[in-house]
Amino acid sequence: MTKTDRSRLSRRSMLAIGTAALATPMLGRRANAQTTSLTVADPGGPFNAGFSKAFYEPFTAETGIEIVPVARDAEPTAQFKSIVETGSYIWDVCTLTLSARLILEKEDLLDDIQLDPALAENMMPGSVHSNFLGTDVYATISAFNTQNMENGPSSWADFWDTDAFPGRRALRRNPIDTLEQALMADGVAPEDLYPLDVDRAFAKLDEIKDHIDVWWTGGAQSTQLLQSGEVDMLAGWNARLQSAIDTGTPAELVWNQGLYSIEGWGLPKGGPNVDAARQFLAFCARPEQQALFTDDLSYGPTNLSAYEHISEERAKVLTTAPANLEGMVLADESWWEANRAEMTERFNLWLLM
Repeated sequence: MTKTDRSRLSRRSMLAIGTAALATPMLGRRANAQTTSLTVADPGGPFNAGFSKAFYEPFTAETGIEIVPVARDAEPTAQFKSIVETGSYIWDVCTLTLSARLILEKEDLLDDIQLDPALAENMMPGSVHSNFLGTDVYATISAFNTQNMENGPSSWADFWDTDAFPGRRALRRNPIDTLEQALMADGVAPEDLYPLDVDRAFAKLDEIKDHIDVWWTGGAQSTQLLQSGEVDMLAGWNARLQSAIDTGTPAELVWNQGLYSIEGWGLPKGGPNVDAARQFLAFCARPEQQALFTDDLSYGPTNLSAYEHISEERAKVLTTAPANLEGMVLADESWWEANRAEMTERFNLWLLM
């Protein structure tokens, strides 16, 4: 990542990271000796395999504290709220998106993680907050079928250009990311997207609406659309698109003008095992641990030093590899938290028009 890119990202970040040198990190404050296990909620599926290898099993081997993984809801904020308000701590740690973190922070439902600044020296801007440790980065990008298209679109303006790039298209049936894509197609620079010019975005969507063959609603559907050849180009989440390629689909990912976001760990406020939970988060900040989950998940680590432990070939398909990150921008979760309901209603009405 260039100095200019890092500066741009830093302006968008919600936390200034400390500059202490990162050596082999200590885990910080030790857990209560009586803590023998932690229940950790993750999305399940490939996350469980990747996180078991990177975090759960080695943390237990080092500390003797057993990690008990459980699958959480796709949107865990309601579960999180219930856990804290009833005092029924069925989790000690839970994965959260940045948008979920904002919701929980406003209701004072998150505990401080108390991460040693030395552990965060080479963490991505925006990935560490007082109540959140980012571990992985996902992105909304585009892909095209290389068997059907010798030269596919390399920007959202290209994606909108149905004359130069004919073919079947798919976009997500959701205003999130789709409005940003429309604005970039209309010439807005990624770093100038927010606050979104909503009227301009919908005007640009009007231009391509009749050329969208599928409005997909789930990640598995986007994978299938690419695998089956039902569409020639589409927007989608990078790991979902990569999974189609991993199964032999002739396709190419386009990282340029992608929108990335961060997922990580949060602690329910007042949890009984908070010391052990903080110890676990400090372990998850280590670059050599984050490198391990990339064998199973094509998401990028937040600790950029992890790339010292990742092969060049594997790095090509990871979100935070410098070459991929350079052309992307961090989605503004605070803007969406304030405007999501209104935009969703307008977008759904627009689809019916």
